[in-house]
Amino acid sequence: MLRWCIPAILAAGTAMGADFSDPDWPCIQRKQPHLSLGQVWSGPLPDAATEELARGPAIQGLAQELEQRRLPVEEAEGRIARFAADHEPQELVALYVATFERIESVRNRVMAGITRYAHSQEALDRRINAARTEMGQLMAAEDKDFDRIDALEEQLDWDTRIFRERQQSLTYVCETPVILERRAFALGRAVTQHLPK
Repeated sequence: MLRWCIPAILAAGTAMGADFSDPDWPCIQRKQPHLSLGQVWSGPLPDAATEELARGPAIQGLAQELEQRRLPVEEAEGRIARFAADHEPQELVALYVATFERIESVRNRVMAGITRYAHSQEALDRRINAARTEMGQLMAAEDKDFDRIDALEEQLDWDTRIFRERQQSLTYVCETPVILERRAFALGRAVTQHLPK
């Protein structure tokens, strides 16, 4: 189980407020392992023909553009509107299916990366705690090994700095799945505006 138990870091307020119902999930945000189309899409459910259309090169090309977070949602909406002007409703649904699948694929990679990140932090936490234990033993010894004490102090300073920097980065990293979910929802809404009522 991932536990962040470095007293100095906890005291500094950099501990994660994770939900430990999933020990591999370090984020404050509740873990949603997978998105389903129904969570972000209020349009018609795709059938086999729509899914076949979604694999077409033109739709895949536009879906690839829409999925990119560097493309502002407002610009994405404009591209969707231009596509809608000369395509059938089924092709619009196919466009959203292709876009959703791409966003979900990116989100899955991000989620896996967050878990790896958490495991890396756990390993670093163990290393810091082991160094602290050794430091305590060395300081309690009658014949002190000052070379080893100095080396441990340097290692602890370095590892603690890395741990803190990673913890600060984690706030942004943990927001990424939420950002992707919002994008999927916003693009779904943009597509449904061009579908028959």
